[in-house]
Amino acid sequence: MNGSSSGTGRRIVLWRHGQTAWNLERRFQGSTDIELTEVGVGQARRAARLLASLKPDAIVASDLRRAAATAAELSAVSGLTVAHDAALRETYAGAWQGLTHQEIVERFGDQYAAWKRGEPVRRGGGELETEVADRAAPVVLEHAEKLPENGTLVVVSHGGTIRTTIGRLLGLEAHHWEGLGGLSNCCWSVLGEGARGWRLLEHNAGTLPEPVLGEGDK
Repeated sequence: MNGSSSGTGRRIVLWRHGQTAWNLERRFQGSTDIELTEVGVGQARRAARLLASLKPDAIVASDLRRAAATAAELSAVSGLTVAHDAALRETYAGAWQGLTHQEIVERFGDQYAAWKRGEPVRRGGGELETEVADRAAPVVLEHAEKLPENGTLVVVSHGGTIRTTIGRLLGLEAHHWEGLGGLSNCCWSVLGEGARGWRLLEHNAGTLPEPVLGEGDK
């Protein structure tokens, strides 16, 4: 099939969860199960109305509360049931989790610098970004393969996991994934099915002019 923004071919919409208190504090959440703020719920509700206009065929989400609550808003307006999968959780980052950006730089400066250079780093003793892609990308593809012709899948996940998944589905080498940039809360990226595989149609899209606050953009 030939994927394009005109709607031919299957589409995957990768949607980041709404705002959390730890986003505001620039704390690394990772796999910590943090709830949405009231603002985050409002962001999800607003974005859900926009995404519902794409007439999605299926929704799959991380089982962490911030992603599940975001997905629930789209479920409410689309009537679709959300499938939850732990493989879509954010990167586990061990000792980094719960620390602010400044604390990470101060305590793990060498590790942080190596990660920003694109080296494979187990941040805080946690997962490699390639390991996150290893668990998340197959789940996304599994659900995408079930779509009807020209169907749309919405994946509700986390900034770091979405970026690694996009990188993997586009066939980019891991050290290039940083070039994709982060996603703002409740914004999304769209992949379309092309003749040579998936291609990026939109990145960090949405009508929410918020700064990027998340682990993927430290």
